[in-house]
Amino acid sequence: MSQMLKSSGAMAGATLTSRLLGMVREMVYARFMGDGWVAAAFQVAFTIPNLFRRLLGEGALTAAFIPIFKEKEKSSGEIEMWRAANAVLSGLVIAAAVVIALVLVGVTVALNVHEFPARADLMLRLLRVMFPYMLLVCVAAACMGMLNARGHFFIPAMGATTLNVVMIASVLWLAPRWGAELHEQIFALAVGVLAAGVAQAAFQMPTLFRDGFRYRWVSPWGDETVRRVVRQMIPGTIGVAAFQINVVIIQNLGLWLDTPEHPVIAPFNYAVRLMELPQGVFGISLATFLLPTLAGLAADKNFGEFRATLRQGMSHLIVMNLLMTVLLVALAEPIIRLLFERGKFGPDATLRATLALQSLGPSLVAYSLVNVLARAFFALGDTKTPMKISIVCLALNLVAALALAHPFRQGGLGLANTISSACNVTLLLYALRRKLGKLELAPLRSALPPLTLAAVTGGAIAWFGLLKWESALGHGTLPLKIGAVFGPAIAASLVYWGIALLLRVSSAREMVALVTARLRR
Repeated sequence: MSQMLKSSGAMAGATLTSRLLGMVREMVYARFMGDGWVAAAFQVAFTIPNLFRRLLGEGALTAAFIPIFKEKEKSSGEIEMWRAANAVLSGLVIAAAVVIALVLVGVTVALNVHEFPARADLMLRLLRVMFPYMLLVCVAAACMGMLNARGHFFIPAMGATTLNVVMIASVLWLAPRWGAELHEQIFALAVGVLAAGVAQAAFQMPTLFRDGFRYRWVSPWGDETVRRVVRQMIPGTIGVAAFQINVVIIQNLGLWLDTPEHPVIAPFNYAVRLMELPQGVFGISLATFLLPTLAGLAADKNFGEFRATLRQGMSHLIVMNLLMTVLLVALAEPIIRLLFERGKFGPDATLRATLALQSLGPSLVAYSLVNVLARAFFALGDTKTPMKISIVCLALNLVAALALAHPFRQGGLGLANTISSACNVTLLLYALRRKLGKLELAPLRSALPPLTLAAVTGGAIAWFGLLKWESALGHGTLPLKIGAVFGPAIAASLVYWGIALLLRVSSAREMVALVTARLRR
C-alpha cells in the first residue's frame, strides 16, 4: 500500500475536518451578511491578510523552509537545525511587524485625508483591524513548516480547525453584542479573525515542544539560513500561490463591477470557498506530503524515484479531483442552495454564486496540479521557474478577466481563472520535463482516456439525476435539498469509480484498496 496515500490520507482527514468547519463558517457568514455590499467589504478586507495565510501556511514559506530545514537536520544535527529555525522565526517577526506598521499607518492616513465611498471606507476600517493577523500567520506558518519537516502532518492540518471554531463563535456570540446594524456588527468578525490567529499559532506549540523546539532570539541579520529562505521564498511566493493571487486580482477587478443590485465579489468568493474544499482536502494535503519526500529524494540524487513519486502523486490527485470537478459543475445550484440559502442569502444570491462556481469549478484539477508541480521545482532548489510561469499566467488571467468580466460578470471572473490555470499547469509540465530530461508520464497518460470516460458519464448521471429529482420532488424542505445534492452525487460517484475500476486505473484501485482495508480494520 502506498505510503503516500497513507500519510497524505491522514493529513487529508485532518484537513477535511478543518475545511468542513470552514464551510460551516461560510454558511454562518452567508446567513449573517448575505452577498451585499457589507459582505463584499468584509471579504475584500479579509482576503488581504488571509492571502498571507495561504502564501505562508500553505505555500511559499513552507516550500522554501522545509528543504533547508531537512538539509540542516541531516548535515548539521538537531542543535543547528533548531538554531536555524529560531533565526528564521525571528526574521519573520521583524519583517511582519514592519509591514503591519506601514500598512496601519497608511490606511489610517488615507481614512483621515480622504472621504471614501461607504463600501471602500468600511473595507479599509476592517482591514485596519484585521491586518495584524499577518504576524500571527507568520508564527503559525513557521511552526507548521517545522512540524511537516519533522514528519508531523496531522497536527498542523488540524490547526486551521481552531481558527474556524473561533471565527464561527465571533458570528454567533460576539456579533449580536457589537451593534444593531450589520455594518457595525461586521467588526466583531474582524476581531474574531485576530483571536483565531492566536488560537492557530498556539495550537502548534505543544507538539513542537515535545520534539525539542524552544524559542530563543537569534539575530536574523547576516544569518546564512535566513538569506537562503528569503531568496527561495520571494520567487516561491508567486510560484506556489497562483490561485490565491489570482483571487486577489479578480476581487479588486470586481470592485469596479460590484453594485448593490448586481453583486459580483461576494458570489465569486462563495464559489472560491466551495472549490477550496476539495482542493485543500486532497490537493494541498498531497502537495504538503510530497515536498519533504521529493526534497529528500533530490538531496540523494535519486531522480528515478523522484519521477515515480511525482507521477504517482499526480495520478492520485487527478483521480480524486476530477470527480470533484464534475460534481461541483453539475450540482452547483443545489449545493449552494443547501449550504448558503438562508437568512440574508436568498434565491437570487444562489443563482449568482451558481454561475461563478460553474465557471470556476473546471479549474480545480489544474490548480491542484500546480501546487504539486511547483513543489517538485522547490524540492529541486528551483523557485524561479514557477515564479516566471506564474507571472505569465497572472497576466493572462488579468487580460481574460478584463475581456470576460463585463459580459459574464462573476462567471467571467471564474472563466478567467480556469483559462489561466490550464496554461499554468501546461507550462510547468513543459519546464519540468526540460529540467529532468524526462518525466516518464506514460502510465499517467494511458489512464486519462478511461478517467475522462468515467468523468463524462458520472457528470451526465449527476445532471440527469438532478433534473429527475427536481421534477419529481423539488427542493421545498431541508431533506429534499439534501437529497437533491447527495442522491445524484452518490449515483455519479458510484458510476465514476465503477468505470475507473473496470478499466483498471491503478490509482483508483489503490485508493479503493486503502479505504477497504481501513474499513475492515
